[in-house]
Amino acid sequence: QLQASGGGLVQAGDSLRLSCAASGRTFSRFVMGWARQTPGKEREIVAATSRSVGSTYYSDSVKGRFTISRDNAKNTVVLQMNNLKPEDTAVYYCAGDPNAIMSTMWKANAYDYWGQGTQVTVSS
Repeated sequence: QLQASGGGLVQAGDSLRLSCAASGRTFSRFVMGWARQTPGKEREIVAATSRSVGSTYYSDSVKGRFTISRDNAKNTVVLQMNNLKPEDTAVYYCAGDPNAIMSTMWKANAYDYWGQGTQVTVSS
């Protein structure tokens, strides 16, 4: 089970930190990602990390502003979002999958496990 938290309403240029807590003892086996979705659009992965944070993925729209990290000892994955823009407004979801592979961790359909969404709203 994945539990996301940390969303909110901020102004452009502000920062937010999203956290995702996972239950279970196999968290370290999961490739983890953060996705976002706006009405009428498909869910897109904006950041992902391999099992040991050896590799990460960022979508072009967030590269240089967002950072994904994980703590396997605490079963958590964090998305630090800096310099937020109005276009970052979306519902954000954490996702995980033990069978995801590096080459496809940027695809939303690579993940079978999803947390509930947390709303991020960035005002201009």
